[in-house]
Amino acid sequence: MKFKGIADYSHAQADKTGILITNLGTPDAAESGAVRRYLREFLSDSRVVEIPKAIWWFILNGIILAIRPARSAKNYRTVWTERGSPLLYHTADQCAGVRAYMKGKYGDDVVVEFAMRYGNPSVSSVIERMQQQGVRRLLVLPMYPQYSATTTASTFDAIANDFAKRRWIPELRFINHYHDFEPYIDAMAAHIQAYQAEHGKPEKLVLSYHGIPKRNLLEGDPYHCECYKTSRLLTEKLGLTRDDVITTFQSRFGKQEWLKPYTDATMKQLGEDGVKSIQVFCPGFPSDCLETIEEIGEENREYFEEAGGEQFGYIPALNATPGHIDALTALLEQHLKGWQPLATQDKSTSVQEHARLAAAK
Repeated sequence: MKFKGIADYSHAQADKTGILITNLGTPDAAESGAVRRYLREFLSDSRVVEIPKAIWWFILNGIILAIRPARSAKNYRTVWTERGSPLLYHTADQCAGVRAYMKGKYGDDVVVEFAMRYGNPSVSSVIERMQQQGVRRLLVLPMYPQYSATTTASTFDAIANDFAKRRWIPELRFINHYHDFEPYIDAMAAHIQAYQAEHGKPEKLVLSYHGIPKRNLLEGDPYHCECYKTSRLLTEKLGLTRDDVITTFQSRFGKQEWLKPYTDATMKQLGEDGVKSIQVFCPGFPSDCLETIEEIGEENREYFEEAGGEQFGYIPALNATPGHIDALTALLEQHLKGWQPLATQDKSTSVQEHARLAAAK
């Protein structure tokens, strides 16, 4: 096996620290072919679907990829913009915000990029670009506040699989979760309060998280517990009671039992119970995407209103708001400790460069 090297490598190249922000991914276009390629990669990941591969291969290729791409493409078209998928451009904007902060503090010594676990830009292509720039220490931030094997661990798999093919592996730090990180809780609370200052307070605040199979919880995945801790801390920060807030789980598929209560069933029940006004926020989604804009903002709105509800408000994700960028940079700074970028040292860059060149020769 031939391992990947570094093109035109020079020992005089300055070592840099890299920050890689990752998110789930998105099709390249809102059309069936692109959605099919994306779904094939996504649903072929055994972290996502834990069914024996031989059985799942027939289900995926014989049924799901024959039916679902056209329907999903239609849904994607409802949220697509001139900049493409919301998940893609919000993640790009978050990366730009973090990059601006790091550039202002550390100059060119910290490289900030983003990648998608599935689709483009791929994890391997971005790591390659960072390594060519001299990144020798890599801090990875998966944009999943609550840890799950289906998301966070899958991202680690992608990093590890890439490293297995490289000649020079950078020193690695990996942020597993930040579900109870105080600046993140503060940013969400301030964001919700700003929305309510404009739109008023509802009878109920629903905090909807992406669902996972209940079996994962029973086998030790901490995701369920971390979601509820986030909800508890956010409820306390907002000065609300447990009766004011409902935690739910959305986006399930298949026939097995997933984490409950289900978001769609809760929407219907709230309307039937006479609740007239609700607002929904998704603390596990740092970026707006199909699951928040279309599934929550449209589909679940209809469930609530058809059941008798009158006022439904979807509170957008934090996206690239200043408070969110502040929280992300605070989290990254915490994990960068001990990796002192060159810009924080006393020597000037020019002196460092001369010394490096001399040593290299």
